[in-house]
Formats: sequence, structure tokens, C-alpha cells
Amino acid sequence: MILPRYHIAVSTIPGAGQGLFVDESVAPGGIITAPDAIMQTYSFAELLATPELSAQLQASARWFGDRYTLSPEWPDECYINHSFAPSGLWHLGFVFATAELPAGSEITVDYRHLLAPGQAEEFADSVTGETIVGYAWRESITRSTQALAGLLRQGGG
Repeated sequence: MILPRYHIAVSTIPGAGQGLFVDESVAPGGIITAPDAIMQTYSFAELLATPELSAQLQASARWFGDRYTLSPEWPDECYINHSFAPSGLWHLGFVFATAELPAGSEITVDYRHLLAPGQAEEFADSVTGETIVGYAWRESITRSTQALAGLLRQGGG
């Protein structure tokens, strides 16, 4: 579920297609998206071993440990694009604002938190040209927890 008012429009990221933009300002640490209606999670091995699931790998996101969800219906959260300098922090399925986001800001997250460890995205980062490769779970949760703690110390959220 997306908490602030928002709209989908052409992304500011070259080649990204459409993006998700907030229609109201969001304070640092403010929640932009929160999980809802999660019916099932899968291990990465299950996703790869099952033909009908592996065909939907592009619609998967890591939530915790080795558990992934699929969103083949492409809810509006799927329009959040990748950035190595994101406006949103992905943490256990929530997306928090990394700074004061004025209305009209495009929401981005670092996809390395959503991919399986070592899994490479099919496209490169549009700014750096670097390959986007999934973090190991411990690295992902450590990085996102430290970043969220920093936002909360600053009075965000």
C-alpha cells in the first residue's frame, strides 16, 4: 500500500519507463509504502525450480532472509525504480523517505536489497552504468537497519 497521495508518470530515469511520484511532501523517515495483502512467500530455490514461478522472476522482491514475493499483477509499488542514490529506503517491505521529499519527487530504491544474493539485474544503473547485484541477506538487513536508525536519530518518521 502506498501511503502518500501519488501518481504514475514517465520516469526521470532514462530508459526506466514509468515511475511513481508523490503528490505531497514526505518527511525524512516517513513511510511511503507498507506491506499489505502478502499471501505467500517463496524461497529463491522454489522460484528457480518451478517453471511458472521462474517465468515471473522479474516480478519478485526479497522481503526477508531467503523469502520472496511475486507481484505478477504489477501493483503501483512496482513503478518504484532503481537508484544507487535512492529517495526511498527499502527495509523489510517498507519504503521510508531518505530525505525531505517535496511533492513531485520520484520514488526510487536500491534494488540490491530486493534481489537474491549475487543475482544481477537485467539492466545496469542508469547513472553509473554499474551492474546491479543483490546483497547477501545479512549485508542487506545491516545496511537498511543502519540507514533507518540514522533517519530516526535525525527525527524522521
